[in-house]
Amino acid sequence: MLNKKSVDDIQVKGKRVLVRCDFNVPLQDGKITDEVRLVAALPTLKKLISEGGRLILCSHLGKPKGEPVPSLSLAPVAVRLSELLEQEVKFAADDNVVGPNAKAAAEALKDGEVMLLENTRYRKEETKNGEEFSKDLASLADIFVDDAFGTAHRAHCSNVGVTKFTKENAVGYLMQKEIDFLGNAVNNPARPFVAILGGSKVSSKISVINNLLDKVDTLIIGGGMAYTFMKAQGKEIGTSLLEADYLDYAKEMMEKAEKQGVKLLIPVDTVVAKEFNNDAPTRIAEGDIQPDEMGLDIGPKTRALFAEALQDAKTVVWNGPMGVFEMSNFAGGTIAVAQALAELDATTIIGGGDSAAAVNQLGFGDKMTHISTGGGASLEFLEGKELPGVAAADDK
Repeated sequence: MLNKKSVDDIQVKGKRVLVRCDFNVPLQDGKITDEVRLVAALPTLKKLISEGGRLILCSHLGKPKGEPVPSLSLAPVAVRLSELLEQEVKFAADDNVVGPNAKAAAEALKDGEVMLLENTRYRKEETKNGEEFSKDLASLADIFVDDAFGTAHRAHCSNVGVTKFTKENAVGYLMQKEIDFLGNAVNNPARPFVAILGGSKVSSKISVINNLLDKVDTLIIGGGMAYTFMKAQGKEIGTSLLEADYLDYAKEMMEKAEKQGVKLLIPVDTVVAKEFNNDAPTRIAEGDIQPDEMGLDIGPKTRALFAEALQDAKTVVWNGPMGVFEMSNFAGGTIAVAQALAELDATTIIGGGDSAAAVNQLGFGDKMTHISTGGGASLEFLEGKELPGVAAADDK
């Protein structure tokens, strides 16, 4: 999975290149409110433009469920992308994506020119990886480049199906960077290797915990999922988040860690409140949590414990916040972990989703080695699964 043909290995001059980007950006009243994903696509696009490729860009946006939804049109993306690339990005407004507008625009492209197709999820075949739409997309181009890691864990027409009908398939710089950082972290990390898992559910991270226990030196568990582990240790957790079906699994993982000689750290104190509300009175609970209280963040002793465990780390992967970071009174644990990572002399990889949002919002983004652009995809990578969108590219 780590040895894929990249944009540095292909000749694009005079050829039409279909590029799958991740332009799934937040829109409000037709305006893009966060353009991180557009900016992330620029290195690949500029490289292909400078080498004389004729670019046909495609992406999904939101969940239009296989029919045209005007508020989910990619038209605003074409406008902003034209500004970022400092050249016109022609927009092909076809409700069936590959229609007369798209075909005419693709035919008319000259070297170094760029066009953008309409939202790929306007076609119901897209998410089912249907052959007809895959063929339609492939008919526009000679070469396919996938640079959308955010959808690499899904087998759709625009990232997997299309590759069966194009002559050459490569990955873009963004995809390459994700494969390099996540792949090396999991398969060949500089040690000590520490993984930090947070977020609300154990169930969504089952295979990740299991896979990482075979690879890490230390595994830190925080966030809502920690309470299932605390309960498995015999502690009372009040009304905190609990997945009762996973208590045996949590015990099993603690036993596995001990057997493998992996340090497994679980919170020793908790910021608790009686209601899920930023203004609710809080206290620090050590050990048992009262029956009418819920844990909403890791406490000060736990923050110190986790920071200490990170001190000598050479590779750190972090996926999931330590508490309800969206509420300022319960963001302290997530801030403390971000701060500790920012001060490390190590490869620090943030696994997309909420943890990426947290480090960016808290102003630590530029202190991290790599922030993944795909939450779900990076989790599946950490589980050791093959990602269909990566597997579909040609090997070098």
